[in-house]
Amino acid sequence: MAEASLVDELGQLAQEHGSGLSLRRLAAAGLDRIPTPASGHTLLRWRMLSEVAARDLSLAKVYEGHTDALAILAELNGPEPQVQSLWGTWCAEPPDARLLILESGTTRVRLSGRKAWCSGAADVSHAIVSGWTEDGKPWLAAVALQQAGVKVTEEGWPAVGMAKSGSVDVFFEDAEALAVGRPGDYVSRPGFWHGGAGIAACWQGGAMGIGRTVKARCNASSDAHRLAHLGAIDAALCASSALLRETASWIDAHPGENAHAVAMRARLAVEQAALEVLAHAGRALGAGPLCRDEKLSRAVADLPIYLRQSHAERDLESLGRLACEATAEQATERGWTL
Repeated sequence: MAEASLVDELGQLAQEHGSGLSLRRLAAAGLDRIPTPASGHTLLRWRMLSEVAARDLSLAKVYEGHTDALAILAELNGPEPQVQSLWGTWCAEPPDARLLILESGTTRVRLSGRKAWCSGAADVSHAIVSGWTEDGKPWLAAVALQQAGVKVTEEGWPAVGMAKSGSVDVFFEDAEALAVGRPGDYVSRPGFWHGGAGIAACWQGGAMGIGRTVKARCNASSDAHRLAHLGAIDAALCASSALLRETASWIDAHPGENAHAVAMRARLAVEQAALEVLAHAGRALGAGPLCRDEKLSRAVADLPIYLRQSHAERDLESLGRLACEATAEQATERGWTL
């Protein structure tokens, strides 16, 4: 489907269902079957992610997880997703919540343990989960959630931000699953960093949605201070959007190469832009809209939580090390010169 048609269809669906727009409705309309990363249409994929995020960041979290799961299954030759199945990608690895993956056949495995921050757990039918073999190797598995060995709780997310993402704890007790790839494939595959950059497209969309609200309230405004804040928002969003477009183009041109540096740079730049948008939006609009506009107040609460998928100074250090290790030619390719 053409890019304009996909975005237009999303806009129409959002207008029809408003706050009732859901992952199920997006999937039923075929709007979850977006291009896979590095397929030559990475920018279209990211545009869809950002447009959903501009409307609802919690929905974007489960939409991104669903589309990421489909991309992982395709890249690692996993099981074919069932028609109208809804997927989560649950690969967070806090030290107190790790799955044990026991190999019980060529592709069949069994899962035991707890996964934290399982977005959309009450609504999805399947999930890609990360876990560990008995000898300490990381592995992925595809699991159907409607089985006796899986318990979806209502625990694990007392936060106000991203509350509608339903990111709860899920317990597995000898649950049946199918192995996806081989141990270590999740982080070693090229698509790992393609997906990591795609999350930045969601952050961009969340910031864009807030920026659109500020712009709508600034139309025909004579308040110079409010307009100055809108100017700062415009500059921040245009810069991060340009870098995301450049990153998508690089990924499409180098589908099999390590995208660690380009993805990390995009994530950090978008994070900084989003933080600037949050600061300027609050100062431009004041307390009234933040207290009385439900959609805006949710976005302002959701975005800082979503941004914490960035690892802040640890990611900055990682990018600095990559910059030190880069050759002069690589540094040029990475955009230091015009």
